[in-house]
Amino acid sequence: MPLRVEPAVKPLVCLLGGTGFVGGHLAALLSAHGYRVRIPTRRAQRHRELRVLPGIELVDADVHDTAALRALLHGCAVAVNLVAVLNEGHAGGFEDVHVKLPRNLVKLCGEGGVGRLLHMSALNADAARGPSRYLKTKGEGEDLVHRAEDLQVTSFRPSVIFGPDDHFFNRFACLLRMPAPVFPLACPSARFAPVFVGDVAQAMLAALEDPRTIGQRYDLCGPHAYTLKELVEYTARVLRLRRRVMGLSPALSRLQAAVMGHLPGKAFTHDNYLSLQVDSVCDGGFPAIFGITPAALETVVPVYLSHRDQRGRYDEYRQRARHHY
Repeated sequence: MPLRVEPAVKPLVCLLGGTGFVGGHLAALLSAHGYRVRIPTRRAQRHRELRVLPGIELVDADVHDTAALRALLHGCAVAVNLVAVLNEGHAGGFEDVHVKLPRNLVKLCGEGGVGRLLHMSALNADAARGPSRYLKTKGEGEDLVHRAEDLQVTSFRPSVIFGPDDHFFNRFACLLRMPAPVFPLACPSARFAPVFVGDVAQAMLAALEDPRTIGQRYDLCGPHAYTLKELVEYTARVLRLRRRVMGLSPALSRLQAAVMGHLPGKAFTHDNYLSLQVDSVCDGGFPAIFGITPAALETVVPVYLSHRDQRGRYDEYRQRARHHY
């Protein structure tokens, strides 16, 4: 009778930001591949879709509380940090989220014996030359985790990420549905190479399982680059809305940021304006080490902007992970 070889037990992963946009997809993918995943949240009752995934543990905790974070990391071999804010507000400031949290995470990983860290940064993150506070603090946090001793770090620097529940195409879709024939758009010439959330999640999983990625920083972009105006016009076409997208001059763009930055929700701020002064595109293609052909937005965006039931995305990703990766 042949010997039965049991699969190796996968390590416990502490996934900070696991209830967010990227985190939900990564959690589903890790679950599908047999990982046990501990996810902190302040509102566990809002994330029942995660509770049904095998190996997922939701813990009521504040990651900015040192004692809580230490307890979260207990027994984990891997930490993943996806926590970020696009604007300063009730969720915390750039310094607190992008610098102080990674610094504390590195310290507690060292104390708790966590040896592997996957860290989400941002394209154009640069502590010294970033044009905005968002990009400067992102760069500072990225540099900080890579300087950590006795911690195997891989960081990811994506362009804008798209997919169900994204904060880019869905936001513009909401704005475009407002009854106005003209849509004033700040920074219309800013360029992006949008990358699919599924490809980002798969790259992170691949990095976790490939020691060649340790110490590396990976820029993640989709297959094509577009101006912001082209992306907003495309969104209008998908929604079958007749809107004239009017690009604003730099002066009017700054004025729009000054006004909208003081409105509830802060849809566009002066710091956002500064971030858009540098193109969010990659010099090369998707990193070959991951073996991923990145999805074009034209094959994905129309599906979820056309009111597809997004609650099925977790089951979809579990099936996709099992059969295609």
